[in-house]
Amino acid sequence: MGLRSDLEAYLEQAREAIASASTLSEVDDARIRFVGKKGLVSTALRRVGEVPPSERPTIGKAANDARNEIEALIAGKLDILARLAQQAALAREKVDVTLPGRPFRYGNKHILQKVYDEAQRIFLGMGFEVAEGPEIESDYYNFVALNIPKDHPARDMQATFYFDDETELRTHTSPVQIRAMLSKHGALPVRLISPGFVYRRDSDNTHSPMFLQFEALAVDVGVTLGDLKGTIEQFAKQMFDQSVKIRLRPSYFPFTEPSAEADVSCTVCGGKGCRTCKGTGWLEILGSGMVHPAVLRNGGYDPSRVTGFALGMGIDRVTMLKYGLDDIRNIYSNDVRFLRQF
Repeated sequence: MGLRSDLEAYLEQAREAIASASTLSEVDDARIRFVGKKGLVSTALRRVGEVPPSERPTIGKAANDARNEIEALIAGKLDILARLAQQAALAREKVDVTLPGRPFRYGNKHILQKVYDEAQRIFLGMGFEVAEGPEIESDYYNFVALNIPKDHPARDMQATFYFDDETELRTHTSPVQIRAMLSKHGALPVRLISPGFVYRRDSDNTHSPMFLQFEALAVDVGVTLGDLKGTIEQFAKQMFDQSVKIRLRPSYFPFTEPSAEADVSCTVCGGKGCRTCKGTGWLEILGSGMVHPAVLRNGGYDPSRVTGFALGMGIDRVTMLKYGLDDIRNIYSNDVRFLRQF
């Protein structure tokens, strides 16, 4: 019965030590002394195997009960000391309950996301639907199917990130248009937008190696350049202001013929001429044109029966024009001081 007596003595000593403890350090000392790895009760538990087999259940239960009681006493004491510490801290801290509360600062959409959502809303309102595709693209869909063969000089303009001769990061979202046309198996009409991130080896205050592009495609019987101009004008007026004007300038893109750059009247000076538009009164916003017959054929359509238009813009650039930004890198810097302005 010596082990039972020892356990009763340890339990009584633990009760007294925990009750008299006034600091966290004293409570921890009591824990180590009695229920720590080499504590008295822990050691007694390991000695249960030394008693006669008939007494082991009783002695084992007594040892476990002692350990559980001590741990409960320690937890209770820690709770008491924590409350006392909190009360002492509140007593030392002088709180002026008449002061106004601290306002909660709400988050908001990123400036790029806001313009992206607005562009998508405008085109969905004109009857377009969203199409998506992979960002790691085959050379065929990214270039060849868009009338840009391997030796075409237009490839130099793209500054592509290649994985190998046949795979690259897409340089535009036009491959999505080819994939979407093929998936329709010649069905009409085709009205889709293909937004997403694209990648080019270009980086300065007006270019980013990764940027968000937004393209639109319409294919049907009788689609004309007038339809293209009307679509661009509707987009510009809704994105910027109803008073904004547009103009089309002849240009060259291998996947459209004829091709045109679209400008909007300067959103800063209203077309009068300023530093932002370099005195011209116009700001370039997107590239566009009538879909090249070769691209229509590669998409599964007969260019003798249908026509189409396509346009593409960098949402980053539209964002810069809409908010008067002078450095595209601010959009991606995640500087909260900059983003809170919008």
